[in-house]
Amino acid sequence: DFILAMGEPLLVGTPSDGTVNADKLATNAVTTAKIATDAITQAKIGASAVGTTELASAAVTSAKIDRILSLQPDLVLAFSDLQADIAAELIKSGVTVMAYNQRDISGILAMIRHLGAIVGVGDKAEDLASSYEKRLKDIQIKKKNIYRPRVYFEEWDSPMITGIKWVSELIEIAGGQDVFFELSSNEAATDRIVASQQVINASPNIIVASWCGKKVRSETFHEREGWSVVPAIKNNCIYEIKSPLILQPGPAALTDGLDKLVQIFDLYNHDKHDLAY
Repeated sequence: DFILAMGEPLLVGTPSDGTVNADKLATNAVTTAKIATDAITQAKIGASAVGTTELASAAVTSAKIDRILSLQPDLVLAFSDLQADIAAELIKSGVTVMAYNQRDISGILAMIRHLGAIVGVGDKAEDLASSYEKRLKDIQIKKKNIYRPRVYFEEWDSPMITGIKWVSELIEIAGGQDVFFELSSNEAATDRIVASQQVINASPNIIVASWCGKKVRSETFHEREGWSVVPAIKNNCIYEIKSPLILQPGPAALTDGLDKLVQIFDLYNHDKHDLAY
């Protein structure tokens, strides 16, 4: 398989001469979000992503429309209102576009099931979604009676933005307690901005940061005025999870992202001192 990174569309699952074997492809799909590519790959569904415009992020906000059109896709998959302009331009060009807008775990699972159904492999997609549901439930049951550390998740550092719904839900499933759970349902990042004093008052045991692709600098947290009283700062319990693993509402978040959270919380419960890595 040849999947693109860095925004240049490439053919996926095609013969070495670059031509598409119609007998092997149920649908040619261009994806403008990595979550859709992941769903296609994980479900092994009857569609081939003939191009991607993602840059290893949840969604891009611009695309080379002519390059997409040159692939002659049967379907273009997009994510969120951030790609509304892309979708509109493609629709005006006569292309069928399916835009997803999932913001929680139930939405991720629904996206997988729907994507499988529209390309004719609903059973495979159902099996995949059901396997994720079982895994989530098993982990949740396992973590039911453990000590639940208070967790501050930071999606962006300036302004400070706390986690969206699926991230908050994964924190709870993994055995943590999201200190700003009540804000997670706010879809707009601007509605999840928190003030420094709010974090201090929340007194988190653990800080998990994922700055939308920007490298996390743990010293930044130590430098923030007044934060020296925060337990997570006192014990240096500051962790980074790479954005592709946790900030994309797709299969990666339900697997690799969740596993990272479980690892962090298990480490904290095993030894509550100097666990940052």
